[in-house]
Amino acid sequence: MPLNMPLAALACALAALAPAGPASALNVDRVLVERGRYLTHVAGCNDCHTPGYAAADGRVPESLWLTGDSLGWNGPWGTTYATNLRLYMRGHTEESWLRTARQFKPRPPMPWFNVHAMSERDLRALYRYIRHLGPAGAPAPAYVPPGQVPAGPVVRFPG
Repeated sequence: MPLNMPLAALACALAALAPAGPASALNVDRVLVERGRYLTHVAGCNDCHTPGYAAADGRVPESLWLTGDSLGWNGPWGTTYATNLRLYMRGHTEESWLRTARQFKPRPPMPWFNVHAMSERDLRALYRYIRHLGPAGAPAPAYVPPGQVPAGPVVRFPG
């Protein structure tokens, strides 16, 4: 019997080092999804990317979060619209999103420098949360170059 004790201890140690199973992966995903929800809320993503969010004092159903907006942001760069992130993320894998998030420099007023400053974990959390929400809504209106008149309401920046 004493010879089997070291084997049993070795078996337990190896089991502890074994890759986590599906249940553990689901727990990690759930944690990241919740982190993404939190970041979406406190980092101001909804302020622009959720229609009517600021006007409703943030009381917009989560089912509408991140579906883009038709309110334009007009300045010397032209007129931009907040992207429907729920449709946008369908075109990205998690890895392609990480590369994009580190390199992109969209037009104002998107604070891309804040996205660049996020940790990899936070970027993964945003991705997983947005994918968790699933596709919804319609694409945002297309960019309008400087000198052209946008069709709908806009917030004007001095220029």
